[in-house]
Amino acid sequence: MGSFRREKDEEEDGPTNAYQNLEKTSVLQETRTFNETPVNARKCIHILTKILYLINQGEQLVAREATDCFFAMTKLFQSKDVVLRRMVYLGIKELSSIAEDVIIVTSSLTKDMTGKEDLYRAAAIRALCSITDHTMLQAVERYMKQCIVDKNAAVSCAALVSSLRLANTAGDVVKRWANEAQEALNSDNIMVQYHALGLLYHIRKSDRLAVSKLVNKLTRGSLKSPYAVCMLIRIACKLIEEEDIPAEELADSPLYTFIESCLRHKSEMVIYEAAHAIVNMKNTNPRMLSPAFSILQLFCSSVKATLRFAAVRTLNKVAMTHPAAVTTCNLDLEGLITDTNRSVATLAITTLLKTGAESSVERLMKQISTFVAEISDEFKVVVVHAICALCAKYPRKHTVLMNFLSGMLREEGGLEYKTSIVDTIITIIEENVDAKESGLSHLCEFIEDCEHVSLAVRILHLLGKEGPFAATPSKYIRFIYNRVILESPIVRAAAVTALAQFGASCPALLANILVLLGRCQMDLDDEVRDRATYYLTILNSAKPELYKNYIIERENCSLALLEKALADHLNGDLQNHFDISIVPKAAIVKPEITNDVMMVTSAPRAPKITREEESAARLAQLPGIQVLGPIHRSTAPIQLTESETEYTVQCIKHIFAEFVVLQFDCLNTLAEQFLENVRVELTVPEGFIIRKIVPCPKLAYNELQTTFVIVEFPRDVSSSIATFGATLRFVVKDCDPVTGEPDSDEGYDDEYMLEDLDITVADQIQKTKKNNFQVAWDAADSEEWLQAEDTFVLSAVNNLQDAVNTIIKLLGLGPANLSEKVQEGTHLHTVLCSGTFRGGIEVLVRAKLALSEGVTLNLTVRSTDQDVAELITAAIG
Repeated sequence: MGSFRREKDEEEDGPTNAYQNLEKTSVLQETRTFNETPVNARKCIHILTKILYLINQGEQLVAREATDCFFAMTKLFQSKDVVLRRMVYLGIKELSSIAEDVIIVTSSLTKDMTGKEDLYRAAAIRALCSITDHTMLQAVERYMKQCIVDKNAAVSCAALVSSLRLANTAGDVVKRWANEAQEALNSDNIMVQYHALGLLYHIRKSDRLAVSKLVNKLTRGSLKSPYAVCMLIRIACKLIEEEDIPAEELADSPLYTFIESCLRHKSEMVIYEAAHAIVNMKNTNPRMLSPAFSILQLFCSSVKATLRFAAVRTLNKVAMTHPAAVTTCNLDLEGLITDTNRSVATLAITTLLKTGAESSVERLMKQISTFVAEISDEFKVVVVHAICALCAKYPRKHTVLMNFLSGMLREEGGLEYKTSIVDTIITIIEENVDAKESGLSHLCEFIEDCEHVSLAVRILHLLGKEGPFAATPSKYIRFIYNRVILESPIVRAAAVTALAQFGASCPALLANILVLLGRCQMDLDDEVRDRATYYLTILNSAKPELYKNYIIERENCSLALLEKALADHLNGDLQNHFDISIVPKAAIVKPEITNDVMMVTSAPRAPKITREEESAARLAQLPGIQVLGPIHRSTAPIQLTESETEYTVQCIKHIFAEFVVLQFDCLNTLAEQFLENVRVELTVPEGFIIRKIVPCPKLAYNELQTTFVIVEFPRDVSSSIATFGATLRFVVKDCDPVTGEPDSDEGYDDEYMLEDLDITVADQIQKTKKNNFQVAWDAADSEEWLQAEDTFVLSAVNNLQDAVNTIIKLLGLGPANLSEKVQEGTHLHTVLCSGTFRGGIEVLVRAKLALSEGVTLNLTVRSTDQDVAELITAAIG
């Protein structure tokens, strides 16, 4: 027993991991023990544990190592030890994707799978399915069918789950097991019933009618498994969403009636799932929502922490879509602020922030400050997001909220947490003019002690953009120049750029900025010195046009496409100079806003990309696409067919200076048809010329393929707004629905009418954002710029906000100076917009709106091209 005695020093060190210092080479050498006779089960189990530990810790085994280990492991089948056998199954599953010739154990696994030892059978099924591909599956198909309907619940569940995984690679074979899955659905075991429903739905999910029949049958019956009922609720919700049933008809829908009846189920899990489903439906009314919110309100006072968390998380998620209904739960939520579970308390307070009245903001902020230091960064991020939503709802409370955020910035925290606070402050600054001064001041104080380079660079960029137009720009210079003296080279370079923006935008500060930039020329870092010299040269030229183009309004070049263009240039003829004008000037893409609460992870964020960057790789495959020049913009996809039709087609318009490339994404929903030579033929108005049609060679069932049409714009800009007729043409061949292979080489021509396709003004304009629109507008009052003006009566709208939204949507321009938001109670408003028309033609628009009996619009357009100015004016009429 001496070997099990632990010294006192070891106990003080805390728990240790017996496997933490394993070396792959030594463990693999130990696998020689597997060849010994008789098999030492205890020793082999220990070695297998080490191998599984290494693999799950991310240790990479090359194919040869994995194969040697796998074949040594097969010798262990001669042992009858139950634990060892199950460890072998786990080892086979882990090595099946790395080792070669793993099918050699198929017969052994099949024997165990069909044997009398129930302890082996379930694990053997999982291992067998991990090494089986679609070509071998038919050999074990009979055994799998038997196991699906087996009386042993563990064996049946293993077969059902394995079938579900096989369906991704061998869906055609698994579809033939539907009858067995249907039989398993009648099982008394709750897990078997749940897994059987999952497999049945996966088999039939592409056939909407079959899914509807399955759901209607099960909703009339009584499933014993609460897990299966929860899944059935989710399937029913998906069907309701696809049918898009209006609110007045939804209450009478059998599917909704089933979900509503689940609110009275005996299982708390099912009750919550039904309530969650109802409050997240689109077309509902207060009468339908009332029982669901009553359930959530009841769960808020449950003794079970899981139910409280689930209820308050759901309320938090729907607080912005159903604020009135959530407000009825405010009393219960206030009671959860002091909940011992900090997750529940955080969600409760953030829900109250979203739904609370303006008068309660200060009280709620005081309550948050009492416990915010005790919660983790992930929960603090949730609080910050709620504060951001609250500031957008009550802009007059920005002082209280900004002070609270500033206090949070000074606390200890990781990069994710600090980034969320900075994001929120920047959002408040951009959306609330009154908050700009205090927000910039808080950020200036933060960068004095900021340890995160990325945040410091971002704040310096914001100071350079917004600082010159503040009431007293000079007060920010000290904070920026401190970064030049104290920070790393990356931050110093960003500070130099910010200083240059002050010099270009504030003539009164130019002399001082030139002195500071002169000092920066002595910096130790090349990048800092080069930037300082570059900006000094531009500022010393005293040419406002250079200031505008190279400092104040630097065009937003797509970095991904710039990298690609540079790589192509280096691989091509280096005799020619690189032309940066060929790189698209892409608009900034805002991050997608999700409403997932408490879903903060440490995973790296996906980079934000523009539609132009998404399209670049696909368009590059088109022969001769380079002659069209740089892409100006890509539009959002538009549907040219209904979603339930035999063939679905959507179109993306890629706009170039003189051409439009129409990308048609086609989907064949008929399993018994195989399409070839798929193309879209257009009927174009006079002036447009179809230059090329790139057909799709083949279109199999349920595969998304693309065909392109290249169309040249008319020379007359006023004729560029048009409507195209569209017809989908193709060759049809009958095919086997299971294999997808055509029955013969002969086919017949067919066509399918598509909805008309419009080319609008908004399609041809890329949004831009002017940092100071008034300066740009005044500069455009020159001979180089041309102006068009007209007055309209907007009869289709009855308030100013709708009128603003309509103008921005019709023209496709980017609003400036927060002019897209109309203050409540006002009768006069001015919208300021800017953009770039295809071909690099700049456009500035000022729209003055007046509300009396209707909305009157006075539209002034300034552009470097008279035809473009008149085209934009005509687009409103």
